[in-house]
Amino acid sequence: MNIAEQKFPLPPFTMETALQKVQLAEDAWNSQDIDRIAQAYTIDTEWRNRVEFINGREEVKTFLKRKWEKELNYKLKKELWGFRENRMAVRFEYEYQTQSGQWFRAYGNELWEFDENGLMRKRFASINDLEIKSEERYL
Repeated sequence: MNIAEQKFPLPPFTMETALQKVQLAEDAWNSQDIDRIAQAYTIDTEWRNRVEFINGREEVKTFLKRKWEKELNYKLKKELWGFRENRMAVRFEYEYQTQSGQWFRAYGNELWEFDENGLMRKRFASINDLEIKSEERYL
């Protein structure tokens, strides 16, 4: 694999590099740049997102396109909960607005597993949505 296909920092992670990896993921998702986000995952990445199972980078792109057609004004915050070698546990919350104007805050946890090149091989997300009023937003 050439260096262009690596996503630094690489595992095994230290506290510093784990925090950096989480921040890079947050920044990428907040950009809503589907190609940029997808490049952080292996070609054959495996996801569970709520009750949906996603396999491969191309399905990730399709999923994200569909997601942001429904979730408008998206803003995400991630927080590292723990890490070991090539795995991380991350807490997150994000806010979004539906096309009808209703705001939601989504809370959840993700379990991540990376390959030796720093690409995410597995992402398992558990997510709950809470309907909120516009004035209750804080992200």
